[in-house]
Amino acid sequence: MNNEEKNTWVKEQITGALLRLLEQYKFEEISISQITSAAQVSRNSFYRNFNSREDILLHYIRRLITDWRTENEEQNRDSNADLYGSLFRHLSDNRDFYLLLRKRNLFHLFLTVLLEQSGPKAEYENMWAYTTAFIAYGTYGWIEEWVARGMQESGDEMADLLASHGMR
Repeated sequence: MNNEEKNTWVKEQITGALLRLLEQYKFEEISISQITSAAQVSRNSFYRNFNSREDILLHYIRRLITDWRTENEEQNRDSNADLYGSLFRHLSDNRDFYLLLRKRNLFHLFLTVLLEQSGPKAEYENMWAYTTAFIAYGTYGWIEEWVARGMQESGDEMADLLASHGMR
């Protein structure tokens, strides 16, 4: 394995270990030592790839959202309804992970990534920044409430709800 492949493998081992530990323990109860032991990697490997436990989850969420965005762009979807349908299907497909974040009071990390990728930027003119913030936080509100309620509706049903209330 070259260095890049080794780092990818280490990141996957660490991420998998943290996710398995989160199934059993509160986030605050999980130490770096527990993660590295469960991942069978050294502390040096951990700190070479991550700065903190939160960084592992942020990295994983970024990867999930980037993969979703890439897939969505390949589908050439033009309407907001198609975009949101695709997003809610992504969330449904990764239901166990997103529900685990919610259960462990870590869903705010999803908001962090959503704002990084789709939120307002410092270089935006004021009106565009306000509009972007409104859309990003509104989208997060729908998602967060849906996840909090146990994701009862399918991704398609959520997209239909949005479309029936003006999001086309």
